[in-house]
Amino acid sequence: MGSDPAVIDELERIVVAGVAVTTMALARAAPGLELTFPQWRVIVVLGESARGATISEVARRVGVTLPATGRQLRRLERRGLVTVAPDENDRRATRARLTEAGRAHRESILRYRQAALGELTDDLELSDEQRIGLRRLARALERER
Repeated sequence: MGSDPAVIDELERIVVAGVAVTTMALARAAPGLELTFPQWRVIVVLGESARGATISEVARRVGVTLPATGRQLRRLERRGLVTVAPDENDRRATRARLTEAGRAHRESILRYRQAALGELTDDLELSDEQRIGLRRLARALERER
């Protein structure tokens, strides 16, 4: 695949469409919750493990500074979606976790988005080779998280 401009253009279209599907899922799966995209990214990261993540882990994964991450977590905590407390194993670190409400909203939004993607791909008939290519692309994109 390399740096073929046509492939890069198609990937760009997929990324933009993915943002649109996610934005729609945020609005429709959790009406009134009004999560921003950066807040959603924090919730996704925290929901990957029952242990949550340290503030520094969240900052690294989301790609923002520690102070900005702390502010984002405090906003989510005030909304009842996240808890923030000293890490049990390292008192120098602060760990954030999703609350039950945070987990429920995360799952609802993910289910909505997966259903929307399913509808978009219902008519696609992919060969085994194409499916393998998609899996390889997904793994490559995950390395960038």
